[in-house]
Amino acid sequence: MLKTFLGGLLLAGMPAIALAGGDHDHQALHQDGAVLSSEKGDIDPNYDILAAHVHRKGRVVTFHMTLKGSAGGTIPQAAGQLAGAPVEAYVWPTSLPPESVGFEGGEGILALVATSHPDFDDTPLYDEDGDGDVANDGARWHSHWVVLAPNESCGEGSLSVQDIPDGAAPKMPATWPGLPLYIDSPGFSPVLEGPEITINVSFDDGVSVEGMSYDGVTSALRVNQNVHAPLLCVVNVFDVASGDLSLPGSVN
Repeated sequence: MLKTFLGGLLLAGMPAIALAGGDHDHQALHQDGAVLSSEKGDIDPNYDILAAHVHRKGRVVTFHMTLKGSAGGTIPQAAGQLAGAPVEAYVWPTSLPPESVGFEGGEGILALVATSHPDFDDTPLYDEDGDGDVANDGARWHSHWVVLAPNESCGEGSLSVQDIPDGAAPKMPATWPGLPLYIDSPGFSPVLEGPEITINVSFDDGVSVEGMSYDGVTSALRVNQNVHAPLLCVVNVFDVASGDLSLPGSVN
């Protein structure tokens, strides 16, 4: 099992997938076996997790999270430049290996994230706001696969999105946006509806998600003031949903 995302910011308590039948037409909060988190009185309710849940139907795995407030209702205030730019995120850290979505193999934590960051756009293949410009949508909620790794340069016990060292050319997914990070922009559209955020994900044939475990996390990240490695640090964890979960789903 992985270590918990709280405290030292390493992951743990991640419930495992069980591929059984079930109804998934409702919020994560109402699903059997959902990972629950108590309400917090001292954080933005739009990042206050009530429940996280993941289920599978065939090749599609649905990640969703119920918030106390409105999913996606808060976006970070623009810094006006890339250096120091804030990023806010809904995160599902998983136990899947990075190579399962096309990254070079390694020891990092593969996580699905939905992010908003008004100061830059890292989805060059997609026009999220439909205005004909693919380079101005960073504030719109969008999805990434990222690989997280411990990085003391971000602070004691902290994590960062794994950097690509100068001169290195590790294997990246086909939709890698070209940043010197283990980040993919796969184009899975987050669905924001009231307190619920949902992302439907597909995997290539041959990728096994049986036995996968995960958490639900809301967090803040920040681009390094020097725009250099570590490029993107986790600077705050707002909330975590973690516990034993039997993940419903169907392989048909």
